[in-house]
Amino acid sequence: MSERREPVSDEIRRIFEQAPFIADLGVVLDRIAPGVCETSLRLERRHLQQDGFAHAGVQATLADHTAGAAAATLVGPNEYVLSVEFKINLLRPAHGDRLRCRATVLKPGPRIDVVESEVWADGHGESKLVAKATVTLAVLARSPRED
Repeated sequence: MSERREPVSDEIRRIFEQAPFIADLGVVLDRIAPGVCETSLRLERRHLQQDGFAHAGVQATLADHTAGAAAATLVGPNEYVLSVEFKINLLRPAHGDRLRCRATVLKPGPRIDVVESEVWADGHGESKLVAKATVTLAVLARSPRED
């Protein structure tokens, strides 16, 4: 049974369109649903470390940003999320054609959300779990804008 695809809210669109670093990396929003976000990144030479594996910083960025988008699906219209802490376990060297990330909100709250991200490396007909992250995000009130 497949999950229904949710429309992309203005906040989720903002998270991806107004984050220059994410755009520079090439992170793509693949799927969004309440409490869930999936992204991907086609691996290029610039994403690799000195031994040819996806850099830990690339994996951490993918895990963190995808977690933020998953959490943002559950906040109110005048709220946003901001990472306050994360821990990542790099389980094996990441290599292949692309990285995929799936983030799921484990515990939503009025002020703090806890999200788990899994990063997978796809290549040579295989998909391997390469990293898991736990991301804690603060839920913050958006300040009224001065016009």
